[in-house]
Amino acid sequence: MVSDPWVLATRNPGKLRELRLLFATNGIGVIDLDEAGVPEDHVTEEAIESFDTFEENALAKARHFSQLLPGRRVLADDSGLVVDALGGEPGVRSKRWSGRTGVGGAEIDAANNAHLRARMMAVGVRSARFVCAAAYCDGRTEVVAIGEVLGRIEDEGRGVHGFGYDPFFHVAELGCTLAEATLEQKQLVSHRGRAFVALCDRLGVRVV
Repeated sequence: MVSDPWVLATRNPGKLRELRLLFATNGIGVIDLDEAGVPEDHVTEEAIESFDTFEENALAKARHFSQLLPGRRVLADDSGLVVDALGGEPGVRSKRWSGRTGVGGAEIDAANNAHLRARMMAVGVRSARFVCAAAYCDGRTEVVAIGEVLGRIEDEGRGVHGFGYDPFFHVAELGCTLAEATLEQKQLVSHRGRAFVALCDRLGVRVV
């Protein structure tokens, strides 16, 4: 059991909902950046995510916020959609794929999904996967773990839950899109959940 709360180094509300549920279910206290005292006008996650791999980006964020919060255990992640027929796009550029900037999360999601539909219109192979790299840093120890969930891209979005590309990503394990699944159902197969479970396992902390 971990006594002092870990810091979730993200301001993405969708990610925070998923991670709070995961850690609360396992009795591990977590706080977000606001609760840790990091001002909202601090450098954005996107500015830190300047590398070509999920692992590098996740670790860069964990290191950055660990330096700001000495003595705290910091968790960060980088995740995205990898579509086989698009040569792995959008990959690490998943959030910025449409080129839209300066708009809110829902507007960015809508723009990205519209771009995805347009790119997939004449594509026969629909296979894709969500990938997440989860990183831990406490100023001394650094650990990174990967989680994935396999699926396919749907022609039309379905479901009202989740965020990002979830309405277009069908998961065979669930028989529905991630946006049709409840948060608890998504947690069972989530690339993010799998990455953080693997990360905690490497740290010697049991999370299921």
